Amino acid sequence: GDEERRIIEPAMVQAGEVGIRVEGPFPADTLFIEAAKGKYDGVVAMYHDQGLIPVKLLHFDSAVNVSLGLPVIRTSVDHGTAYDIAGKNKANEGSMKAALKLACELATSPMKQPIKRTQPQTKPENKIQTT
Repeated sequence: GDEERRIIEPAMVQAGEVGIRVEGPFPADTLFIEAAKGKYDGVVAMYHDQGLIPVKLLHFDSAVNVSLGLPVIRTSVDHGTAYDIAGKNKANEGSMKAALKLACELATSPMKQPIKRTQPQTKPENKIQTT
């Protein structure tokens, strides 16, 4: 589709206008190689699995899910519920510890350059209609 031109590029321009350095879009098959080497501070993936496959491959026991755009800080483990090992003393607590630590860091570290929140401009083609 035309999402890159219509949505992603304007978002990148807007981020640049508030001082956020952004690059891309890049193909996911090579982007994460450079990200793993430390070239980027972060990666925004357009699709859930596109981002989670490399993250879980590299950091399964320490990855953290962060929900952005909320009025509160929200972090969670970055793996499934693991009901199959519940109550069996087999779970690795690494991701839970990392999620709690990051939430504490975010809560106690003021942003140097807070990003002004703007209301999304909803166009008719972006609205979800229910019946």
